[in-house]
Amino acid sequence: MFSRILNLRELLKKRSFFLFGPRGTGKSTLIDATLPEARIYDLLDPVVFERLVRSPGLLSEESAGEQLIVIDEVQKLPSILDEVQRLITKRKVRFLLTGSSARKIRRGGANLLAGRAFEASLFPLVSNEIPEFNLLSYLNTTGLPEFYGDSLAEEYLQAYVGTYLKEEIQAEALTRNLPGFSRFLEVIALSNGQEINYASLASDCGIPVRTLQGYFSILNDTLLGFEVPPFLKTIKRKAITRSKYFLFDVGVVNHLARRGKIALKSELFGSAFEHFIALELRAWLSYTRRNDELRYWRSTSQFEVDYIIGTKLAIEVKGTDLVTDKHLRGLRALAEEGLIEQYVVVSLDANKRITDDGILILPWKIFCRELWENKIG
Repeated sequence: MFSRILNLRELLKKRSFFLFGPRGTGKSTLIDATLPEARIYDLLDPVVFERLVRSPGLLSEESAGEQLIVIDEVQKLPSILDEVQRLITKRKVRFLLTGSSARKIRRGGANLLAGRAFEASLFPLVSNEIPEFNLLSYLNTTGLPEFYGDSLAEEYLQAYVGTYLKEEIQAEALTRNLPGFSRFLEVIALSNGQEINYASLASDCGIPVRTLQGYFSILNDTLLGFEVPPFLKTIKRKAITRSKYFLFDVGVVNHLARRGKIALKSELFGSAFEHFIALELRAWLSYTRRNDELRYWRSTSQFEVDYIIGTKLAIEVKGTDLVTDKHLRGLRALAEEGLIEQYVVVSLDANKRITDDGILILPWKIFCRELWENKIG
């Protein structure tokens, strides 16, 4: 078992939580390992589900004296949240409510407990959770715990995508056009990390723009993708207003896009490496419960910076072992605005160094280590 950064016991000390995360990220494993005293209701178990559907009051009757209750896959039965809210209010019971989709909860009339439960997320593995982390192994397999570094990862990912389409999309009746949605997934994988151009993507998918926007909503709500919005505060250079879009796991992108093996410093490596850093940053912001938003910047004159965190940190990602002046153009253009505190290049360089104008060049291993030690940003 991997040692996960998310500390459930610490989260639950004072308040109940929703814990969202795609299937396969290890929610149940983490709960079993860290909350052995909890009473668990698994709504994927048809017997448990049927009993609570028929009589939600069993939750109260069976948990008398319990201080911590876990309801796994709570989106299967959003109506149970009324009973959960009553027990939080009347008995001060703490709940951990897990789910692989927030869509049915948010759109099914459930009240998300009116602020009585906060939200946390569990993501695929990050570098700091993997002993002797191997970047190429990660990029060529998956961050999903069961098959990270495994030679059978591709077969697993094929089954994973099939299960997702069958169980999350078809079973929840999120769309009637599974072949169209499957094609959409492939197109999004091929454009992973690029700016969203709805008209162009809709044309590639052979669907109306409105349908495409609905498909993006499904991806967001089922936690399989996320937007990186543009940074728009620059004045000297006007910024592009389109968001970028990433899927939640490098391996899922590789499978859907039918990529071959990713070799160091290859063309495929550059985009996968940039995706990896995006996933590290997203998880870091969530696990440390920071309010800063992850953004990117590109000007209409084509200067670009891969990631910006609040106004604290601007990050350029380069899959090269020697960062030179040509790699710093975007950061230097952004620095002219005087808006960001620190400028960093994450690369394959062998050693940490700093330019005369204060740009920090970090080997990716050092960047990841210092990020998770909260020495950056």
